[in-house]
Amino acid sequence: MITHKEVEKHLLSMPGATLEYPFGEEVAVYKTRDRMFALVAEKSNPVRLSLKCDPKLAETLREKYETVMPGYHLNKKHWNTVLLTGQLSWEEVQGLIRHSYELVV
Repeated sequence: MITHKEVEKHLLSMPGATLEYPFGEEVAVYKTRDRMFALVAEKSNPVRLSLKCDPKLAETLREKYETVMPGYHLNKKHWNTVLLTGQLSWEEVQGLIRHSYELVV
């Protein structure tokens, strides 16, 4: 199972990434160039990670994986929320993080 710390470390390893709490201490918001590319629900178990996603890919992922859902409290067309239960490998999750980051940059 992927931990909050592993996710946070990877998100902050993206060039120019910062961590903020604009919505309160429950939601960690990761930004680059003042734009959000990831959100993590702080107390969720398993980790609940929201990422920006190309709309067509977002639909495909939702159909393929039960742990990928429309963005929680976000634009459902452009964001997915992923429950990190192990259904997606850490490598797949890292790829989705990179995709989200690149969409913002």
